[in-house]
Order: sequence, then structure tokens, then C-alpha cells
Amino acid sequence: MSNLESELIEAGKVFRCAPSDSAFFQNPYPVYDKMRALGPCFYWQDYGHWCFSGFDDVNALLRDRRFGRQISHLDPVSEASKSSDEMSAIDKFEANSLLELEPPVHTRLRRLVNRAFVSRQVESQRVRIEKLANELIDQMLEAGDETNLLTSYAEVIPIVVICELLGVDTKMAGQLLDWSHEMVAIYAHGSDDKTREAANIATEAFQNFIEEQVALKRKSPQDDLLTGLIRAEEEGEKLSLDELSATCILLLNAGHEATVHGIGNAVKSLLEEEVDTRFWFENQTRTRAIVEESLRFDSPLHMFTRYVLEDLSFGGQSFKQGDIVGLMLGSANRDDRKFSNPHQFDPERGGIGQVSFGAGIHFCVGAPLARLELEVALPVLFEKLPNLRLASKPSYADRYHFHGLERLDLTW
Repeated sequence: MSNLESELIEAGKVFRCAPSDSAFFQNPYPVYDKMRALGPCFYWQDYGHWCFSGFDDVNALLRDRRFGRQISHLDPVSEASKSSDEMSAIDKFEANSLLELEPPVHTRLRRLVNRAFVSRQVESQRVRIEKLANELIDQMLEAGDETNLLTSYAEVIPIVVICELLGVDTKMAGQLLDWSHEMVAIYAHGSDDKTREAANIATEAFQNFIEEQVALKRKSPQDDLLTGLIRAEEEGEKLSLDELSATCILLLNAGHEATVHGIGNAVKSLLEEEVDTRFWFENQTRTRAIVEESLRFDSPLHMFTRYVLEDLSFGGQSFKQGDIVGLMLGSANRDDRKFSNPHQFDPERGGIGQVSFGAGIHFCVGAPLARLELEVALPVLFEKLPNLRLASKPSYADRYHFHGLERLDLTW
């Protein structure tokens, strides 16, 4: 990667590489090899914090309760000084989001959400996802012999499924997608005040919409996830309106982003690596192996940050309370100390142990649904379009630490 402007200063374990460098975000894996060669951790100058890139360390830190997604809960005075009314919409969302909270609040909220979002309810979507996938491919066939799979297939499946699960009109899918895109943009490297302002406007509109839906479900309960979240109760405690809103938005945003690029990246890998899809999609066991290996090989999320909650040492480096560390999920999934020949797409290994959905208390609550969508969407696609191939070379979008394609042009 001679055109990549990166510099490794061995003595100080300092790493310089702009996440917006095209050579990097188009193929970060050779750079991850260099990161891991620096040792347990390194200082990524462009981010301004330390990072861990090896599988064992990333896996351990995801589970280590001395690290967390929230730091303000350790300063009750500061936490109480800002009322809910003073918060921006995006701040209010994060203050009530499962992804950003720590115990005991996280424990209570996760338990309530799990009561409504059970595996039985997820598995019941298998037939619906298969029907939807077939309908979308029929539409692609009617439109011609080429498509951008992201917009015609990968984006549609998760947004329609989560809308139907929640009990929200699927006619709102396009609007919900627009709000979602505006919101998640602030988490990519290089986001600015303009990006945050747009995200705040989208979040406020999204919250208002969910609150309207909650009011409707309370008047007329239905057999859907939103009604289940409203009814979820543990020892007299229920989800507040802000918690309900944040949970619904999180399920849509996180689930949508992961599944869209999970499908897109998987299809790209299967075609480029010339995988025998007829053989591997022959039964559910092999299909699951393909899904897990796809998630390991080219995961949709490449970094997950956490706060240091107390002064400590880890990996030979001292940290102070409040420091930020980056956990390099994409690098961990290609660590040759965990996976033999990690840069080879090998369904035989079944992606065993990959950390694409995280681990510990913040393990992705929507992971079962994302896996199901992949397990159904991929086999249907390759079965109905056996001559599927790339129409042009795919390129990844400039939005690191998310790792997904700008478009995926296919023909058959």
C-alpha cells in the first residue's frame, strides 16, 4: 500500500493513518496487520486515543466491567446538573440508549427489552423474510438484468422487517431510513457540527414519530414488538417514554446498519472468493457457517469505543479514569493468533468466535434478528439468481469506522 500515508513509530507505538484515506478504508486489513505487530496496544494519533487490535484483548475488553460506554454515571453531580429538558434530541437519545448505558440502569433496561424481544418472536419472522426476499428479487428481474443490490435488496429487508416487528406502517420505511442515515453519520470519523445539527433534527423527528406510535398502541394494543415493549414490566418497573423511544430508534438504526452491510459485504465476499454457494446454501448448518464466516471476514463495524472507568493498567499500558480506548473489531476478526489463514474466506471454520456483534453486556441485542435476515436473504438470492456476478468493482464508503459499500452493482 505504497500510496497510503501511514507511519509507525515503533518506540512510542504511535500510529498515523487518516481513516478518510481511500487506500485505508477500501482495504484496511493490511494496515490492521501492522497495528497488531505493534503489540497489545498503540496510540492512534488521528483519533487521539489508544487502541487494541488483537482478538484476545478485544474480546477481553468487551467483557471487562472496568471499561464501559458511559462515564457520566461516575459523577452524580455532573449527571444531575443537566435536566432532560436541557438536552438536545441526540443527547436525550444517547442518555436512554441501551448501547450507551452502564449497570444498574443498563441491567434494568436490557431485561425489560429482552422480555419483549425474545428469540421466539425473532424466529417467527423467517417465513416473512423469505417471502419478502423473493418478492424483491422478482422486482429486480422485472426491472432488467442489473441492480444496485444495496438499494433494491439489502436496505429494504431490514427496514421492512423491523417496521413490521414494531407494528409501524411500512410506508414510513423511506423516512425512517433517512432519519437513521442522518443519525448514524455523527459516529463516523470526521463528523462535524453540521453533521451533528442534521442528526439532532432527524433524532427529534424520529422521537416525535415513535412517541405518536406509542400513544396509538396504548389506546389500541396490537400483537407487535412496540406493544410488547410498552407492556414489559419487571418488579413494577416499566420503560419510560424516553426509554421506549430510544430503544425503538436503536433497534432500527443499529439493526439496519449491521444487516444492510452484512448482506452487501457478504455477497461481495462470496462472489469475489468464488464460493460454491449451491453447496454451502444446501442446508441450514452450512448456511449458518457462511453467515458467521462472512461476518468475520468483512464485518460491518470495525471499531467500538469504551471509557476507562477507573485508573488501571492493561496490555502494558497505564490508563486514567475517563480515557477512551478503541477496540478494533475488524482487526480482531483477522488476527492470525486466533484464526488460521485469517485473510482467506473459509466457510469450514464457520467464523467461530468472531466479535462483529461485540461481547459482554453490550452484545448486540438485535444480533439474532440480523443473523436470521442473513441466513434467509443470502440463500434466496443465490438460488434465484444462480448466475449472479459483479457488474463493476465494488467500493467502500468513506465513513470509517463503519465498513460498508457505497453500492453493489450486480448482473445475472
